[in-house]
Amino acid sequence: MSNVLDLNGKSILITGGTGSFGKKFVETVAKRFPGVKRLVVYSRDELKQFEMSQLYPEKDYPFMRFFIGDVRDGDRFRRACEGIDIIIHAAALKQVPAAEYNPMECIKTNIFGAENVIDAALDMGVKHVVALSTDKAAAPINLYGATKLCSDKLFVAANNFKGQREVRFSVVRYGNVIGSRGSVIPFFLSRRNDGVLPITHADMTRFNISLEDGVNLVFYALGNAWGGEIFVPRIPSYRILDVAKAIAPDARHEIVGIRPGEKLHEEMITETDAINTIEFKDYFVICPSMPIWQPSELAAAFGGKMCDYGFKYNSGTNPDFMTVDQIRDQIIQHVDPTFGR
Repeated sequence: MSNVLDLNGKSILITGGTGSFGKKFVETVAKRFPGVKRLVVYSRDELKQFEMSQLYPEKDYPFMRFFIGDVRDGDRFRRACEGIDIIIHAAALKQVPAAEYNPMECIKTNIFGAENVIDAALDMGVKHVVALSTDKAAAPINLYGATKLCSDKLFVAANNFKGQREVRFSVVRYGNVIGSRGSVIPFFLSRRNDGVLPITHADMTRFNISLEDGVNLVFYALGNAWGGEIFVPRIPSYRILDVAKAIAPDARHEIVGIRPGEKLHEEMITETDAINTIEFKDYFVICPSMPIWQPSELAAAFGGKMCDYGFKYNSGTNPDFMTVDQIRDQIIQHVDPTFGR
């Protein structure tokens, strides 16, 4: 990937800035772009903001700002966007069971919050907006996925009514982040000495991406988006049984069944999406269903081709699967450096 936007001299705001992605994004920007003008961490948890601020003392990181607020509060968010050039929207309620039990809370944050981000970007002269999506937004079967699909549609459509403003809205969609809070790998690590690992289904698969690669995809979108794209990276899949073998090879497996709102395999591009999807070497682009620009022109500009009829990007049929050893190496690199010692 190339054409990364130079963030030196830019003012950047990240929603959900104290989450897993937000912390990695801030860390990466601070290392790669020491001349960044301002980097605003926007989130609603003052304790997490305080803890994060200890890692970035003002004398060493004069560009850092910590702004308490909720994306549900449009007025507060608009105030935070004064002078901002770039918004990275990572805030979301993403726990599937909690969303099913508290649907309106999920809708207020993931849908109404997305609209607040769009309105503020249009009103405050923001130039680039990249929103984070999820594989669960493709053919959603749970409320969380449905709200993120709505959010994706809002950000794509925002390019239609920006008027003469020089702002581009785009989306990045990827699968499970290795070692993220609440995911299977930390759970299995916590249970590896029990002798038994609960397995939802023996055939279950998931996509896998590191936080670093997720951040790099956002950087790529900032530098290359025309506006309205959903960027989907080419990433490997893993089998849940292989994760179990990598973490506790001698443990017995207890099949407990698929949980409500959960899929056997995750999908990032459906057959219907594929009609408007361009394939590149390292990623796919789902083009807007209501044309903003010609997909053929984007394909020609970046060396891609339209996906074949009937194509879908599914973790179960993905040709790239991680081996048990590769999973173990990823755990050591991204989750627990002491694992296996």
